Amino acid sequence: MAVSNLSALWHEINAAQPAAPRWLVLSAASLALATVAYRPAWRLARNAVTIAHEGGHAVAALLTGRRLTGIRLHADTSGVTVSYGKPYGFGMVLTALSGYIAPSLFGLGGAALLGRGHITALLWVCVGLLALMLLMLRNFFGLLSVVVTGALAFVVSWYADPKVQAGFAYLAVWFLLLGGVRPVFELQWQRRGGRAPDSDADQLGKLTKLPAGLWVFLFVVVALGSVVLGGHWLLPTAFHTGTAAAR
Repeated sequence: MAVSNLSALWHEINAAQPAAPRWLVLSAASLALATVAYRPAWRLARNAVTIAHEGGHAVAALLTGRRLTGIRLHADTSGVTVSYGKPYGFGMVLTALSGYIAPSLFGLGGAALLGRGHITALLWVCVGLLALMLLMLRNFFGLLSVVVTGALAFVVSWYADPKVQAGFAYLAVWFLLLGGVRPVFELQWQRRGGRAPDSDADQLGKLTKLPAGLWVFLFVVVALGSVVLGGHWLLPTAFHTGTAAAR
């Protein structure tokens, strides 16, 4: 990306690019699905889902007026977001609810941008959100994970050629959409084995007096619905005859 001033930079970020070729969109979807399905790859890539999960908790806490004090990301792909406020009520419910649905909703937002050709804008939104998250991280592994992820997105957006930018953007969005599904089923599997007594779903059950399983079902609906709707927005671009031209 070659720009001479802020106005030119804004134009580059805001400009829409032609649709990506079908082989790129479908290849990105296939690679994302393989990454989610193949356990060794998933163990590593799941860190990106954890970043989105904890980011969802953080955004919900801030939007509902809670005091966000820190985020920790761990090498075992777990994480924790700490906020202070009333231990009950709408703010606490929304904060607890937002974690498991956040990767899917972030992926859905990315699909909306890509469906309109805003590849560069998507990459810069990712960089901006990750930069904001850095301010609240409270452990070294979390800092390292977010810095590496953000640096990769920035390098691709600034230096890579258009097809690489498009491939990276589509892969990231497909991964968030598909990667938002697996943790929900893993959660229920852990709950059945009694290994997640304080899960987000169980906390929601205590807060609302509704069955925790009902909240897990809601997570599933959001995750699968996001895949269907996001795929609907992404797949039409796979049958466009143009080529990607992100700058």
